[in-house]
Order: sequence, then C-alpha cells, then structure tokens
Amino acid sequence: MAVFTEVTETQANDLMQALNLGQLTALRGIEGGIENTNYFATTERGEYVLTLFERLGFEQLPFYLHLMKHLAERGILVPNPAANPDGDILHTVCGKPAAVVNKLTGKSQLQPQAVHCAAVGDMLARMHLAGQDYNRSQPNLRGLPWWNETVPVVLPYLTPEQAALIRSELAYQNHTAASSAYAALPRGPVHADLFRDNVMFDGEQLTGFFDFYFAGVDTWLFDLAVCLNDWGIDLPSGAHDAARAKAMLAAYQQVRPLSGAERQLLPALLRAGALRFWISRLWDFHLPREAAMLTPHDPTHFERVLRARVAQPLAL
Repeated sequence: MAVFTEVTETQANDLMQALNLGQLTALRGIEGGIENTNYFATTERGEYVLTLFERLGFEQLPFYLHLMKHLAERGILVPNPAANPDGDILHTVCGKPAAVVNKLTGKSQLQPQAVHCAAVGDMLARMHLAGQDYNRSQPNLRGLPWWNETVPVVLPYLTPEQAALIRSELAYQNHTAASSAYAALPRGPVHADLFRDNVMFDGEQLTGFFDFYFAGVDTWLFDLAVCLNDWGIDLPSGAHDAARAKAMLAAYQQVRPLSGAERQLLPALLRAGALRFWISRLWDFHLPREAAMLTPHDPTHFERVLRARVAQPLAL
C-alpha cells in the first residue's frame, strides 16, 4: 500500500455518501506496499479502506472484488467490498478504478508463533475450498509468464553470481511447470501474497485476510508455498523454521490434505515462491514508480530465501 494519487476529503466523502456509508470524518493515507493508493476512511458509521488501483484496470478488477465478496459470503474472514444502490462494487475516483471495503479488526502479527501459523494454514485451506465454485477466472498475473518476461529486464542490475542463480532457477521452474506432476496439481483462486502484513489477528485469534489484488487462478500449492516462505522462515537469514512451518502444514492438511503430486512438488514450489518475489522486488527496487510514502522492499531477502530452499529442500 502507498499513495500514488492524492484524494481529497471531498472526493472521498462523495464516494462514501454514494455507498451509503455515512459522512466522512477522517481520511489518512496508508504507508507501505507498492501497488495501489490506499487510505483509511472513517465515517460516522465505521472504518473503511479506500483503494485506487494504479496498475489494474476496469477489465481485471471484477475478478478480485467479486472473489472477496464470494469468500465473505461463505464465511471466510476477508474484507467485503461496498456496493452502491445499483449493486456495483467497482467505482471511480480521480478517474481511476476504486473500491471501498470494511476495515478488518486487530493488527498484523509480525513475529508469529506456531499458533498464528496454524490459524493461517487452517483459514488458507478453507479459503481454497470456498473458492472452488467461484465462477470467474483470471490467471495469476505474476506467474511464470511474467517471470519469463521480467527476468531479462532486471538482469542488468545483478552481479554475475546473482544472474547465474536467477537464470538457472527460472529454467528449473519452466521445466517443473512442463511436468505431468505439475499438471496434476489442484488449482483454483489463490491469494498469492499472503504475507504477515496481509493477515490480521486479535491476540491469537485470526480476524482476516486482506489485500487480494495479486490473486488469480493458480495451484493451491503455490499459495501455500508463498505463505510458508514468509510465516515459516527466520526473516534475518531466510532459513526454514521447522516448528512454525510444521504448524501451518498440519493445520492446512486437517482441512485439505495434500495430494501425492503436491507432496512431491512442495520443494519446487517453495523455490518458485521465493523466485517470484525476488523478481518482483528486483523490479520494484531498480525500476521504481514515484509515490508518496513508498519504500521498496529489499530484494536480497528473497534471494536468501531462494538459496536456502535450493540448499535445503523441505521434505514431507
């Protein structure tokens, strides 16, 4: 989250009134993240998040917004997009597509324990099953085709050692994606970005997943791998944290046991998750966009995670 487009209180209030959410009493830009413009909007009726989409267009956004509504209606703890009297949940602010969702309670758990990881694993599996009958489809826009397009763009910024690693890993992931085991992986709508700062807790109680704007149809195993690469590692070193990872995997499998193909390919998909975020952070760091309150993430973090996953594959 960041602020690329300045929204006035008058503009925000007009939208809140159109959505029957009450009179605006406060508007505050949200720091952090790198994709969209976000504000906390407080009205006399409650607290909301106003998002203006800077990269995604009107043709792509219905997938994300209706997915959130679909999940919310099935008991998954996610923000529910607000509709106008005509039932529209995609709006326009400053000439850009926009949405308003309810603000989740609680706060992010940035130093999770096993109990928090178990709660995420449980809800992630429930989310995957709840999305099975979602009737819209859109690929993961930051999936393998995007990696293949973006690696040549970031290569000039890498050392020879880094370039060798990213080339070899990209080749490995293309090979994996062409395998029969990969074709057998179950898939459906995924969050694809469920890091610690995209989950809210009240103590040990999970209160919601948010920021679905990297979602798409992909393998459920990739979604789980992305989670394990954040919740189940030591952040300073990128090393695997067995206790937290085990708690997440056990809780996930209590709801949806992994298939044989998933168990076989989990090490490869953990590498895929690390590669995806190394590439995107390299891109954001070396080719940044201007925005108020924008701080790109350190790309070397996921380089460390990838090296750790290559050196010590996780065995189930």
